[in-house]
Amino acid sequence: MAKINLTKLTNWEYWPWYMFYIPNLPYAIYLAIKAKSLVFFSATNPCISHSGNGSESKYKTLELIPKKFIPKTIFIQKNETFKWVLNQILENNLEFPLIIKPDIGFRGLLVKQIHSTKDLEEYLAKNNCIDLILQDFIDYKNECGIFYHRIPTEENGKISSITLKKFLTVHGDGKTTLENLILNDDRAQHYIDLLREIHKEKLQKTPYNNEEVLLTVIGNHAKGTQFLNGNHLISKELEDSIDAFMKQIPGFYYGRLDLKFNSFENIIKQNEFKVLEINGIIAEPTHIYDASKNTYFNALKGFRKHWKIMYKTAIANNKKGIMFDSVSDFLGSLKQLKKYTSFIKKHSLSS
Repeated sequence: MAKINLTKLTNWEYWPWYMFYIPNLPYAIYLAIKAKSLVFFSATNPCISHSGNGSESKYKTLELIPKKFIPKTIFIQKNETFKWVLNQILENNLEFPLIIKPDIGFRGLLVKQIHSTKDLEEYLAKNNCIDLILQDFIDYKNECGIFYHRIPTEENGKISSITLKKFLTVHGDGKTTLENLILNDDRAQHYIDLLREIHKEKLQKTPYNNEEVLLTVIGNHAKGTQFLNGNHLISKELEDSIDAFMKQIPGFYYGRLDLKFNSFENIIKQNEFKVLEINGIIAEPTHIYDASKNTYFNALKGFRKHWKIMYKTAIANNKKGIMFDSVSDFLGSLKQLKKYTSFIKKHSLSS
């Protein structure tokens, strides 16, 4: 345990969010003074509530995307019955495994793969006190985050970040139990409590020699997924394709698409990929967390670079008549989000 804590302390990839935001606070204040608004960024994406500050509905945001590019999705209103959800699964031709998560949420809180009606019933019994969304599990082999932006006065958008997601795995040797493989793995051991819960029925089984065991299927850093810098994959063809795709969503100018796909050629040709989520101003250029190709100070610089783009986008929209939120309205949404997030964190710990 001491080794794990030391690794988290010395490896900035594991540092808490405020280590990336507080050092950049003076720059954020500078941009606010220039914009003459503390919440200038609220004009960035007029198609999303508060431009996507985290308080928006994931379901409503997904509805902005052409249906063929998103998983089959069911919105589950809080306090809905298990019977109703089962009927919706049948009506929408969904099949297990499925992914269930809060309609409002981030950092992987309460996101879970559901393998059976029993799993679903247990999850709903604990968590149907909030709005949820239930989705097809997309089995394309790759997942990435693509950060897109377009200044409203400019014709074409750009890709400024590609994050490749490497799911947590261990390899069997025919001798060691799954639990010990996890404990002996430099990365997996950091997520031992989570993995003990996910694999509780398999922990004492022994994977055969060279067997690859996929430990998580949720592409979130909090679930063990490693973020790799994929910016070398940015090309004119990919930018043109993503730009054309994003222009189908009027009013979206800045944020990150989380995709599952088989190859980047599929994305360029706009076939065989699915958008899992679309994130607005709260989105991060997550390639910066690849500690093998970046430094902490360059990561801070990456935030400032994107905040500058967000500033330019919001100001251009404001000049076109998109009003900034009132400070009280925007901060009110964040206050509600903080209260809600605290609530689901407690649920996450007890689930």
